[in-house]
Amino acid sequence: MSEKKGHKGQGHRQRLRERFLKSGLDGFHDYEVIELLLTIGTPRKDCKDSAKAALARFNTMQGVLEASSHELCEIEGIGPKSVFGVKLIKAVSDRYREKKLIKKDPLNNSRELFDYLNHSIRDKSREYFKIIFLDSKNRVISTETHSKGTLTASSVYPREVVYSALANKAAALIFAHNHPSGDPQPSREDVAITRQLVYAGKVMGLAVHEHIIIGDNCYYSFADQGQILQMGREFEAQI
Repeated sequence: MSEKKGHKGQGHRQRLRERFLKSGLDGFHDYEVIELLLTIGTPRKDCKDSAKAALARFNTMQGVLEASSHELCEIEGIGPKSVFGVKLIKAVSDRYREKKLIKKDPLNNSRELFDYLNHSIRDKSREYFKIIFLDSKNRVISTETHSKGTLTASSVYPREVVYSALANKAAALIFAHNHPSGDPQPSREDVAITRQLVYAGKVMGLAVHEHIIIGDNCYYSFADQGQILQMGREFEAQI
């Protein structure tokens, strides 16, 4: 096929782009969004069928965005070049939400904090444990994915958490991890590691403000349940 004739779907793709530039994503089907992302890396290839196949396999647009490059490449018509757009937009979105938190007080911007955490770790198939480092005025210095676990658990070591906090010159910390099951209720292990982290923070003069567990569009807050404060009092009673 010559360049003058173009490729199958070229007119369709141009119409999608024009719709987006005019009205954003309003009225777009999820497969059309995925199609546009696939075309970033393969501008001369029809991606409509591949986009529909990806959505069918991973069930939701979020599932497609969270799928690994290897998994995406298993879809007919999707290769390393077309995966580029999907992974790029996910990474840009994650960084954008993270940067919105920097220099803000997440204790007074809980909606943005939850939006960032929910977007970055909600749909992960393994447990991800994140740390948000705060300065003495409770403004966000930086965030870090401390560990990536199995289907049911992440490996969190208080000594390494404290080391990271000191390296970031943090005065306070917020912890968060996801439950791939979608149920945010804490396990005994979650309670135990939270207690260890609060205790370690007390020893090193680091305030632990929160530990949030992200589920399926919901979350569990150790601070809201009074557990962070109670754990701090337990530690003080022991010394």
